[in-house]
Amino acid sequence: MLKVNIRPHWEISFGAQPALDTAALLGLLLGIQETGSIAQAAKLVKLSYRYAWGVLREAETLFGESLLTTGRGRGTQLTPLAQKLVWADRRITARLSPTLDSLASELESELGKVTAEKLHMIRMDASHGFAVAALMVHLNKVELPVELRYRNSTDAVAALSRGECDLAGFHVPTGEFEQEMLDVYMRWLDPRQHCLIHVAVRHQGLFAAPGNPLGIKGVEDLARPEVRFVNRQNGSGTRTLLSLMLNAAGVSCKSITGFHNAEFTHSAVAAYIASGMADVGIGVRTAAQRFNLDFIPLVRERYFFALSKAALQEPLMQQLISVLQLPEYHQVVDKLTGYDAADTGRILTLDEAFGSPKAS
Repeated sequence: MLKVNIRPHWEISFGAQPALDTAALLGLLLGIQETGSIAQAAKLVKLSYRYAWGVLREAETLFGESLLTTGRGRGTQLTPLAQKLVWADRRITARLSPTLDSLASELESELGKVTAEKLHMIRMDASHGFAVAALMVHLNKVELPVELRYRNSTDAVAALSRGECDLAGFHVPTGEFEQEMLDVYMRWLDPRQHCLIHVAVRHQGLFAAPGNPLGIKGVEDLARPEVRFVNRQNGSGTRTLLSLMLNAAGVSCKSITGFHNAEFTHSAVAAYIASGMADVGIGVRTAAQRFNLDFIPLVRERYFFALSKAALQEPLMQQLISVLQLPEYHQVVDKLTGYDAADTGRILTLDEAFGSPKAS
């Protein structure tokens, strides 16, 4: 099956000087961070020791500063500048990867139309999440043709109602805010026409720097003047959920510094905080764990795929459901920090999932 991969790539230049390609440099810096050794880092990225030194020296000449420090018994370590470069790359990847993955999927579909493949594809519109990303890995292994577009939950279910996609990924909190969030989605979901596939349960909460130096306990703390916040984008289910929690707590978004600073994914929010550009953000526990941040749990939520009942009997959809029900996939989801795969792959009516929801 035709497969397109697009990865972020960036360069740095000062004035008229030749641009520095960061690819080799960042690989070396990451290797040094992990091993404390230039020689071992060079082996990891499959460069000669001499060439690796040349890459490092070229970068230090460009910046006019050292990238490495050495200390007795501590090996080689990254300077603050080198650490900032590594974090910049992680932030770029976290922000751009979903967009690039969506574009790659679109290109696969377009190229398939003019090649011998000409495959029918499942069109999946989904809010970005770790369980969905893991599912795509499994679907690619079995070469199931899926055109993926990462978009926010409301856009996904709206696209499903218009017939623009076959699967729409969205998430709903359990407990206090479930009905209000459900009311948003029920503008486009029809219990007579649509059903659900349960993907996972996950935990949403606040991210804070390691050790939680500002003592963040809940959404009320976001209004404190010394707290810098980073949000999710307009239309995302996470941002909508936050707005509901703020309203319940009597906190105005106008009182929150950085409320309108937005990132597209949970990982991008975590990278923003890990880079020191904000103090607090919101997202799933997995992202906090991967960026070594503290996590303050707020709610559990269920992530679903919505689809038409008629699509359940289509061969490609049956194959996708079988992958969702694989024990191997469940194990991967369960290993994601803050995720639970107990009901993964279960097919539900909207009434079974939510207790006779009413369209607004």
